[in-house]
Amino acid sequence: MNGEAGSLPVDPRDRGGLGTPFLDVRGLVKHFGGKGGLLRQRTGVVRAVDGIDFAVGQGETLGIVGESGCGKSTTARLVMQIIKPDRGEILLNGEAVGSGDLDLGAFRRQVQMVFQDSYASLNPRLTVEDTVAFGPRVHGVSAKASIAAAHDLLDRVGLEPRRFAGRYPHEISGGQRQRVNIARALSLKPRLLILDEAVSALDKSVEAQVLNLLLDLKAEFGLTYIFITHDLNVVRFMSDRIMVMYLGKIAEVGPADPIFEAPGHPYTAALLSSIPSMDPDNRTAEAPLTGDPPNPIDPPSGCRFHPRCRFAASLCGEAEPASFGVGGGQFAACHLVNPASGHPRLAAA
Repeated sequence: MNGEAGSLPVDPRDRGGLGTPFLDVRGLVKHFGGKGGLLRQRTGVVRAVDGIDFAVGQGETLGIVGESGCGKSTTARLVMQIIKPDRGEILLNGEAVGSGDLDLGAFRRQVQMVFQDSYASLNPRLTVEDTVAFGPRVHGVSAKASIAAAHDLLDRVGLEPRRFAGRYPHEISGGQRQRVNIARALSLKPRLLILDEAVSALDKSVEAQVLNLLLDLKAEFGLTYIFITHDLNVVRFMSDRIMVMYLGKIAEVGPADPIFEAPGHPYTAALLSSIPSMDPDNRTAEAPLTGDPPNPIDPPSGCRFHPRCRFAASLCGEAEPASFGVGGGQFAACHLVNPASGHPRLAAA
């Protein structure tokens, strides 16, 4: 586990005061569709992100997990302002992004993103050093200073400048390209890095090296991470807290160890039980979760997980569960964890 956020020195750019989350996301909504296609006819609305709230403390790593299509990457792009939310508010240090005090340019100098596809993320016509130096030059840094800073960052991510600075993306490996992407993200001296499946395309030996590099950089630069992945072992290794998403909603959020040891939501428990075990006496006798997530164009009423949940009751299809605290900063959106919900399994217990 990484160090506590409170152990980091106070940054002079902090304006929110003690107890204010570094990043605060409130009521974030993004729907796709509704109109378009031939003759502008109405189409179904995909509820990619459907009203989520979460916060990230300074210096922590928030891991986001869930099946494909749950809204993880859309959430990352909404936070990064690559796509515009339909509704919701994003605050950095207590200041609303897009306001007079924190315009988009100032926000993006503090928040950068590393994408999954290391090759598509790079301009094939730029050398490695030009790629890393590009951002500072756009922001007014001289060519000489930006190249010097690029060489320093390349060295920090494990790419010897004399060997790699003049190469083009097609001349280096996938792991090396991702190191270039990390160096480029750090070139504007951000405080928050959003890592969207940043290691999922790498083989396991290279993945381990990049993960350790990210931990070292986090400690060296006092960074905050949002780490998105499908790999539950990776998210536990990297994260202080974990947010589990399902069909555009947050199913559960809380500290990493309690969620892995005692998940509060049946969906989280199903995900964790899918982790392969090396113990021959701990074999999976039946699939922990069957079927695909429902269509996000027409999500189920009530709890969106109830069509696949073995604990589902009529209540689950009628009323959407609120996020309820199960202790220690862990919250789950499930009727089973709320003693006042009226779920029949609670009455029978």
